[in-house]
Amino acid sequence: MTASHGLSLQMARVLPAPRPAVWQAMTDPNELTKWWGPEGFTAPSVDFEPRVGEGFRIAMQPPGGEIFHLLGHFREVTPPSQLSYTFVWDPADPDDRETIVTLAFHASGEGTEVQLTQGEFTTRERLDLHENGWRESFEKLEALLT
Repeated sequence: MTASHGLSLQMARVLPAPRPAVWQAMTDPNELTKWWGPEGFTAPSVDFEPRVGEGFRIAMQPPGGEIFHLLGHFREVTPPSQLSYTFVWDPADPDDRETIVTLAFHASGEGTEVQLTQGEFTTRERLDLHENGWRESFEKLEALLT
């Protein structure tokens, strides 16, 4: 399920694993390298240790393209229920600005519902790019957890 309000992204996905396992998959750098990014993308290096105030850096590589980076700082880290961080590309697209990502993890039957919010974006195109990236990343994560 996806919705946008203004130029913010809201998405929810039920993943087939308990909250601690989903938290681990979404916060452990070794796990992030297995699923992060849209289909065909890889994450060749991930510096990601969730602690409030600390920074992170994820290298991303599109199929046949040059490596670029995602940077940010952790704002809230409450295992296994809430994770929030800033999100900015390096190099930045002229239409990009730093956004805030918030992930909430809720038990849902045998699985975990992850509620994602991110925004605000400067253009509908940037919102759509992130929506597609998250959707494809969640599909890869779901396959990993199955």
